[in-house]
Amino acid sequence: MTQIGIMLEGQAGLTWARWQAILQAAEDFGFQCVFRSDHFTIGPPDEESLETWVSLTYAASHTQRIEFGTCVSPVTFRHPALLTRMAAAVDDLSGGRCILGVGIGWHEREHTQFGIPFYDKSTRIAMFEDALEVTTKLLKSDTPVSYSGEHFSLNDAILLPRPQRPGGPRLMIGGNGPKKTLPLVAKYADEWNAVFLQASELKEREALLDRLLAEQGRKPTDVKRSLMTRILFGTTDAEVQAKLAKEPGDHDNNNPRRIIGTGSAVVDQIGKFVEAGVERFMLQWMELDDIKGLEALARDVLPHFHN
Repeated sequence: MTQIGIMLEGQAGLTWARWQAILQAAEDFGFQCVFRSDHFTIGPPDEESLETWVSLTYAASHTQRIEFGTCVSPVTFRHPALLTRMAAAVDDLSGGRCILGVGIGWHEREHTQFGIPFYDKSTRIAMFEDALEVTTKLLKSDTPVSYSGEHFSLNDAILLPRPQRPGGPRLMIGGNGPKKTLPLVAKYADEWNAVFLQASELKEREALLDRLLAEQGRKPTDVKRSLMTRILFGTTDAEVQAKLAKEPGDHDNNNPRRIIGTGSAVVDQIGKFVEAGVERFMLQWMELDDIKGLEALARDVLPHFHN
Protein backbone atom coordinates (compact mmCIF):
# COMPACT_ATOMS: atom_id res chain seq x y z
CA MET A 1 0.00 0.00 0.00
CA THR A 2 1.23 3.48 -0.86
CA GLN A 3 1.57 5.59 2.26
CA ILE A 4 0.85 9.33 2.09
CA GLY A 5 1.63 11.81 4.82
CA ILE A 6 2.67 15.38 5.31
CA MET A 7 5.96 17.05 6.12
CA LEU A 8 6.28 20.35 7.98
CA GLU A 9 9.12 22.84 8.17
CA GLY A 10 9.27 23.14 11.94
CA GLN A 11 11.32 26.32 11.84
CA ALA A 12 8.81 28.16 9.61
CA GLY A 13 6.26 29.35 12.13
CA LEU A 14 5.44 26.09 13.90
CA THR A 15 3.85 26.79 17.28
CA TRP A 16 2.25 24.45 19.80
CA ALA A 17 -1.23 25.42 18.63
CA ARG A 18 -0.37 24.71 14.99
CA TRP A 19 1.44 21.46 15.82
CA GLN A 20 -1.47 20.21 17.89
CA ALA A 21 -3.98 21.08 15.18
CA ILE A 22 -1.97 19.43 12.41
CA LEU A 23 -1.39 16.24 14.39
CA GLN A 24 -5.10 16.00 15.13
CA ALA A 25 -5.94 16.66 11.49
CA ALA A 26 -3.55 13.92 10.35
CA GLU A 27 -5.15 11.47 12.74
CA ASP A 28 -8.71 12.47 11.85
CA PHE A 29 -8.30 12.74 8.06
CA GLY A 30 -6.38 9.49 7.48
CA PHE A 31 -2.84 10.56 6.66
CA GLN A 32 -0.33 7.80 7.28
CA CYS A 33 2.39 9.95 8.84
CA VAL A 34 3.62 13.39 9.86
CA PHE A 35 7.29 14.26 9.50
CA ARG A 36 9.02 17.50 10.33
CA SER A 37 12.36 19.11 9.69
CA ASP A 38 14.93 19.52 12.44
CA HIS A 39 16.15 23.13 12.24
CA PHE A 40 16.58 26.06 14.55
CA THR A 41 15.90 28.51 11.74
CA ILE A 42 16.26 28.84 7.99
CA GLY A 43 15.84 32.64 7.84
CA PRO A 44 16.23 35.43 7.46
CA PRO A 45 13.71 36.28 8.57
CA ASP A 46 13.72 34.06 11.64
CA GLU A 47 10.33 32.60 12.53
CA GLU A 48 8.70 30.79 15.42
CA SER A 49 9.73 27.16 15.86
CA LEU A 50 9.46 24.17 18.14
CA GLU A 51 12.39 22.05 19.30
CA THR A 52 12.09 18.94 17.20
CA TRP A 53 12.37 16.09 19.67
CA VAL A 54 10.28 17.85 22.30
CA SER A 55 7.52 18.17 19.69
CA LEU A 56 7.87 14.50 18.71
CA THR A 57 7.54 13.48 22.35
CA TYR A 58 4.22 15.30 22.35
CA ALA A 59 3.24 13.49 19.14
CA ALA A 60 4.07 10.15 20.74
CA SER A 61 1.71 10.70 23.64
CA HIS A 62 -1.07 12.63 21.88
CA THR A 63 -1.64 10.51 18.77
CA GLN A 64 -2.71 6.91 18.45
CA ARG A 65 -2.21 5.85 14.84
CA ILE A 66 0.13 7.93 12.67
CA GLU A 67 3.82 7.35 12.25
CA PHE A 68 6.03 10.39 12.75
CA GLY A 69 9.67 11.38 12.69
CA THR A 70 12.46 13.67 11.62
CA CYS A 71 13.21 14.61 8.06
CA VAL A 72 16.03 14.78 9.12
CA SER A 73 18.07 15.31 12.31
CA PRO A 74 21.57 16.65 11.52
CA VAL A 75 24.56 14.88 12.98
CA THR A 76 25.93 18.26 14.07
CA PHE A 77 23.13 19.04 16.53
CA ARG A 78 23.34 16.20 19.04
CA HIS A 79 25.77 13.48 20.05
CA PRO A 80 24.48 10.29 18.37
CA ALA A 81 24.28 8.41 21.67
CA LEU A 82 21.99 11.13 23.05
CA LEU A 83 19.89 11.20 19.87
CA THR A 84 19.55 7.42 19.91
CA ARG A 85 18.42 7.42 23.54
CA MET A 86 15.85 10.11 22.78
CA ALA A 87 14.52 8.36 19.69
CA ALA A 88 14.27 4.99 21.42
CA ALA A 89 12.36 6.52 24.33
CA VAL A 90 9.96 8.35 21.99
CA ASP A 91 9.44 5.14 20.00
CA ASP A 92 8.57 3.26 23.18
CA LEU A 93 6.21 6.02 24.30
CA SER A 94 4.38 5.87 20.97
CA GLY A 95 4.11 2.10 20.83
CA GLY A 96 6.58 1.80 17.95
CA ARG A 97 5.61 4.65 15.60
CA CYS A 98 8.77 6.77 15.54
CA ILE A 99 11.10 7.05 12.53
CA LEU A 100 14.61 8.30 13.26
CA GLY A 101 15.56 10.28 10.17
CA VAL A 102 19.18 11.41 10.09
CA GLY A 103 21.52 13.35 7.80
CA ILE A 104 24.74 15.36 7.71
CA GLY A 105 23.20 18.85 8.10
CA TRP A 106 23.61 21.68 5.61
CA HIS A 107 22.48 25.08 6.89
CA GLU A 108 25.50 27.03 8.13
CA ARG A 109 23.66 30.13 9.34
CA GLU A 110 21.67 28.38 12.07
CA HIS A 111 24.84 26.76 13.37
CA THR A 112 26.61 30.11 13.55
CA GLN A 113 23.64 31.81 15.22
CA PHE A 114 23.40 29.27 18.01
CA GLY A 115 27.10 28.57 18.49
CA ILE A 116 27.07 25.05 17.00
CA PRO A 117 30.26 24.09 15.12
CA PHE A 118 29.68 23.70 11.39
CA TYR A 119 32.36 21.63 9.71
CA ASP A 120 33.23 21.16 6.06
CA LYS A 121 31.22 18.56 4.15
CA SER A 122 33.86 15.82 4.26
CA THR A 123 34.10 16.17 8.05
CA ARG A 124 30.32 16.06 8.43
CA ILE A 125 30.20 12.90 6.32
CA ALA A 126 32.86 11.30 8.52
CA MET A 127 30.89 12.34 11.61
CA PHE A 128 27.77 10.84 10.06
CA GLU A 129 29.47 7.49 9.42
CA ASP A 130 30.58 7.38 13.05
CA ALA A 131 27.08 8.35 14.19
CA LEU A 132 25.47 5.56 12.18
CA GLU A 133 27.79 3.03 13.80
CA VAL A 134 26.99 4.37 17.26
CA THR A 135 23.25 4.40 16.62
CA THR A 136 23.14 0.95 15.06
CA LYS A 137 25.22 -0.66 17.80
CA LEU A 138 23.17 0.89 20.61
CA LEU A 139 19.84 -0.09 19.08
CA LYS A 140 20.72 -3.64 18.07
CA SER A 141 22.98 -4.94 20.83
CA ASP A 142 21.57 -6.47 24.00
CA THR A 143 25.04 -6.43 25.54
CA PRO A 144 27.47 -3.54 26.16
CA VAL A 145 29.26 -2.38 23.01
CA SER A 146 32.41 -0.41 22.26
CA TYR A 147 33.30 1.60 19.19
CA SER A 148 36.28 3.83 18.55
CA GLY A 149 35.51 6.39 15.88
CA GLU A 150 37.23 9.51 14.69
CA HIS A 151 34.45 11.74 16.04
CA PHE A 152 32.22 9.59 18.28
CA SER A 153 33.00 6.58 20.46
CA LEU A 154 31.41 4.09 22.84
CA ASN A 155 33.00 2.23 25.74
CA ASP A 156 30.98 -0.71 27.06
CA ALA A 157 27.76 1.23 26.45
CA ILE A 158 24.31 -0.28 26.49
CA LEU A 159 20.93 1.30 25.88
CA LEU A 160 18.64 0.57 28.84
CA PRO A 161 15.84 -0.14 28.93
CA ARG A 162 16.12 -2.09 25.72
CA PRO A 163 13.76 -0.80 23.02
CA GLN A 164 10.32 -2.40 23.18
CA ARG A 165 10.25 -2.71 19.40
CA PRO A 166 12.96 -5.14 18.20
CA GLY A 167 15.73 -2.97 16.78
CA GLY A 168 14.13 0.19 18.14
CA PRO A 169 12.94 3.08 15.95
CA ARG A 170 13.38 2.54 12.23
CA LEU A 171 16.41 4.34 10.85
CA MET A 172 15.86 6.59 7.85
CA ILE A 173 18.67 8.27 5.91
CA GLY A 174 17.78 11.31 3.84
CA GLY A 175 19.61 12.56 0.77
CA ASN A 176 20.16 11.92 -2.93
CA GLY A 177 23.92 11.52 -3.27
CA PRO A 178 24.93 8.42 -5.26
CA LYS A 179 28.53 8.34 -4.02
CA LYS A 180 28.18 8.92 -0.29
CA THR A 181 24.55 8.81 0.83
CA LEU A 182 23.25 5.74 -1.00
CA PRO A 183 26.12 3.46 0.09
CA LEU A 184 25.33 4.45 3.69
CA VAL A 185 21.64 3.77 3.08
CA ALA A 186 22.51 0.32 1.77
CA LYS A 187 24.64 -0.46 4.81
CA TYR A 188 22.57 1.00 7.65
CA ALA A 189 19.09 2.23 6.78
CA ASP A 190 15.59 0.82 7.06
CA GLU A 191 14.28 3.61 4.83
CA TRP A 192 15.75 5.87 2.16
CA ASN A 193 14.22 9.33 1.90
CA ALA A 194 14.79 11.00 -1.46
CA VAL A 195 14.38 14.77 -1.58
CA PHE A 196 12.80 16.72 -4.46
CA LEU A 197 13.71 14.18 -7.14
CA GLN A 198 11.69 13.67 -10.28
CA ALA A 199 10.46 10.20 -11.25
CA SER A 200 13.19 9.49 -13.81
CA GLU A 201 15.91 10.41 -11.30
CA LEU A 202 14.30 8.20 -8.68
CA LYS A 203 14.39 5.19 -10.99
CA GLU A 204 18.13 5.68 -11.57
CA ARG A 205 18.87 6.09 -7.85
CA GLU A 206 16.74 3.08 -6.94
CA ALA A 207 18.54 0.86 -9.42
CA LEU A 208 21.83 1.95 -7.88
CA LEU A 209 20.51 1.36 -4.38
CA ASP A 210 19.42 -2.16 -5.33
CA ARG A 211 22.95 -2.94 -6.52
CA LEU A 212 24.48 -1.49 -3.37
CA LEU A 213 22.10 -3.50 -1.19
CA ALA A 214 23.08 -6.69 -3.00
CA GLU A 215 26.73 -5.91 -2.23
CA GLN A 216 25.75 -5.70 1.46
CA GLY A 217 23.90 -9.01 1.27
CA ARG A 218 20.55 -7.28 1.62
CA LYS A 219 17.37 -7.47 -0.47
CA PRO A 220 15.74 -4.50 -2.23
CA THR A 221 12.74 -4.92 0.07
CA ASP A 222 14.93 -4.40 3.13
CA VAL A 223 14.83 -0.62 2.58
CA LYS A 224 11.60 1.34 2.20
CA ARG A 225 11.68 4.05 -0.49
CA SER A 226 10.16 7.42 0.44
CA LEU A 227 10.05 10.85 -1.14
CA MET A 228 9.85 14.30 0.43
CA THR A 229 8.57 16.84 -2.07
CA ARG A 230 6.60 20.09 -2.14
CA ILE A 231 2.87 19.94 -2.74
CA LEU A 232 0.78 22.86 -4.00
CA PHE A 233 -2.79 21.62 -3.75
CA GLY A 234 -6.08 23.41 -4.22
CA THR A 235 -9.69 22.45 -4.73
CA THR A 236 -9.85 24.70 -7.83
CA ASP A 237 -7.37 25.71 -10.52
CA ALA A 238 -7.60 29.32 -9.32
CA GLU A 239 -6.62 28.28 -5.81
CA VAL A 240 -3.66 26.34 -7.14
CA GLN A 241 -2.49 29.29 -9.23
CA ALA A 242 -2.80 31.63 -6.26
CA LYS A 243 -0.54 29.37 -4.20
CA LEU A 244 1.90 28.99 -7.06
CA ALA A 245 2.15 32.76 -7.45
CA LYS A 246 3.36 33.01 -3.84
CA GLU A 247 6.12 30.43 -4.30
CA PRO A 248 9.54 32.08 -4.00
CA GLY A 249 11.44 32.05 -7.27
CA ASP A 250 9.63 29.28 -9.13
CA HIS A 251 6.16 29.68 -10.62
CA ASP A 252 6.36 26.72 -13.03
CA ASN A 253 3.24 24.60 -12.61
CA ASN A 254 4.88 21.74 -14.55
CA ASN A 255 7.94 21.34 -12.35
CA PRO A 256 8.52 17.55 -12.23
CA ARG A 257 10.12 17.85 -8.79
CA ARG A 258 6.90 19.15 -7.21
CA ILE A 259 3.32 17.91 -7.00
CA ILE A 260 0.96 20.65 -8.17
CA GLY A 261 -2.76 20.78 -8.89
CA THR A 262 -6.26 19.84 -7.85
CA GLY A 263 -7.12 16.37 -6.60
CA SER A 264 -7.11 14.53 -9.94
CA ALA A 265 -3.80 16.08 -11.00
CA VAL A 266 -2.21 15.24 -7.64
CA VAL A 267 -3.43 11.64 -7.92
CA ASP A 268 -1.90 11.33 -11.39
CA GLN A 269 1.43 12.80 -10.32
CA ILE A 270 1.66 10.64 -7.21
CA GLY A 271 0.87 7.66 -9.41
CA LYS A 272 3.93 8.36 -11.57
CA PHE A 273 6.14 8.39 -8.50
CA VAL A 274 4.54 5.15 -7.29
CA GLU A 275 5.44 3.59 -10.64
CA ALA A 276 9.01 4.79 -10.02
CA GLY A 277 9.07 2.84 -6.75
CA VAL A 278 8.06 5.33 -4.06
CA GLU A 279 6.31 3.62 -1.15
CA ARG A 280 5.86 6.58 1.21
CA PHE A 281 5.21 10.25 0.40
CA MET A 282 6.03 13.13 2.75
CA LEU A 283 4.21 16.03 1.14
CA GLN A 284 5.75 19.33 2.23
CA TRP A 285 2.82 21.39 3.54
CA MET A 286 3.83 25.01 4.13
CA GLU A 287 0.35 26.37 4.87
CA LEU A 288 0.38 25.58 8.59
CA ASP A 289 -3.00 27.14 9.34
CA ASP A 290 -4.82 25.58 6.37
CA ILE A 291 -6.50 22.67 8.11
CA LYS A 292 -9.38 22.79 5.66
CA GLY A 293 -6.87 22.34 2.86
CA LEU A 294 -5.50 19.23 4.55
CA GLU A 295 -9.01 17.89 4.90
CA ALA A 296 -9.69 18.49 1.20
CA LEU A 297 -6.38 16.89 0.22
CA ALA A 298 -7.22 13.82 2.29
CA ARG A 299 -10.73 13.63 0.82
CA ASP A 300 -9.64 14.01 -2.81
CA VAL A 301 -6.40 12.01 -2.82
CA LEU A 302 -6.07 9.46 -0.01
CA PRO A 303 -8.91 7.13 -1.09
CA HIS A 304 -6.98 6.45 -4.31
CA PHE A 305 -4.02 5.05 -2.37
CA HIS A 306 -5.05 4.15 1.21
CA ASN A 307 -7.29 1.12 1.07
